[in-house]
Amino acid sequence: MKRILIFYYSRTGNTETMAKAINEEIKSHLGIEVELRYQVTPDELTNYDAIVFGAPTYHRRMTQTISNLLEEAAINKINLKNKIGAAFGSYGWSGEAPRRVLEVLENIFQMNVMKSPLLIKYTPRQDSLEKCKEFGKKIVKQLMHSSQPSK
Repeated sequence: MKRILIFYYSRTGNTETMAKAINEEIKSHLGIEVELRYQVTPDELTNYDAIVFGAPTYHRRMTQTISNLLEEAAINKINLKNKIGAAFGSYGWSGEAPRRVLEVLENIFQMNVMKSPLLIKYTPRQDSLEKCKEFGKKIVKQLMHSSQPSK
C-alpha cells in the first residue's frame, strides 16, 4: 500500500483547512494510506512514498517549523530521493513558502516534485476547497504512476 504524509503548519487555521480538504480527497482513493500530521521527525519522513507540505507564507518566508524540519532532515542526510514531493499553503500577500519548499525538496533531497504548488489567498472558500480536492487527486495520480516502490 502506498503511503502519503500531509505535514502542515497553520497559525490562522487557513492552511489546516486546506490540509484537511486534501486529506479527505486522498482518503477516498483505495490502496493509499494517508496521514495528516502537525508534527513529524525527520526520520519519519522515510516511511512515506509521498510527502505533502502545508507551508503558509508569513512575511515572505516559510514558517520556522517547516524550515527546521527540512534543515534537520538535510543535516541528518535523510534519504528522500525519488519520493513524491508537493506543497500547498495559504498566504496574505506573496505566497513564496510553498515554492521554496519545492525548491528544497527537489534540489536538496532529489525528490520528484509536483512543479506547481497550490496557493490560496487568505481563508479558503468553497471554490478553494474544490481546488484542494483537485490537488489531492493530482498527488494520487502522480503517486500511482510513480516507479517508487511502496514500503
